[in-house]
Amino acid sequence: MTEMHMTEVLVPIAASTDRLVQTIKVLDDTEVGGETLVPPWTRGHVITHVARAADSLCRLLTWARSGVETPQYASMEARAAEIETGARRPVHELVADVVASAERFDDAVRSLPDAAWSYEVRMRTGELRTPEALASARLRELEVHHADLAVGYGFADVPPPTARLIIDDLVDAQRRREGVPPLRIEATDTGLTHELGTGGPTIRGTQADLLGWLTGRTTGATLTISGPGPVPTAPYWI
Repeated sequence: MTEMHMTEVLVPIAASTDRLVQTIKVLDDTEVGGETLVPPWTRGHVITHVARAADSLCRLLTWARSGVETPQYASMEARAAEIETGARRPVHELVADVVASAERFDDAVRSLPDAAWSYEVRMRTGELRTPEALASARLRELEVHHADLAVGYGFADVPPPTARLIIDDLVDAQRRREGVPPLRIEATDTGLTHELGTGGPTIRGTQADLLGWLTGRTTGATLTISGPGPVPTAPYWI
């Protein structure tokens, strides 16, 4: 990967991080205990998860850099404990954590040697990803969990180019998994199309509505499906 391409990867991540930080800053210490789109997590849980997820990706980048296996998390129990421990902090501490962890991720990406960009590491889900694909995962985390806070930022607020990158990433992840039913999606406002397998139904809607459905955050009530029957439950929960 060239230095220019590396910079391009980090630009939308930095913008997404800034939008998230600005949203968190207007919350008060009571509001961070409010409900989210991913219960039973509170906003404090979601925000802490975003910070710890950045650190987990730094560990995978260390793996790519060194060639020495470095798991994303020590265990799922350790992951849950970190999130629980940080969830009830005051707003200023949550903001500082998100900013600092984002800077660590940015530094880890920028310091990768050329050879590391083609090195595959294994995420906790079992997916093999190169550092560039880890950057896509980071963008997905930032935008989807921003919407999860349920404080006015929705999938329609995600910049269309960024939403497209996230949908591309979600679909690519499904292509690497077994047992995914055939499906075609079509964005009625941007022309985005993706097809998984052949012979499946076509789901249509705005790119924002497709993103909400593909991440399992919405029911797909605003989408349409070719043929009879309701829009199915998306198999893409992340």
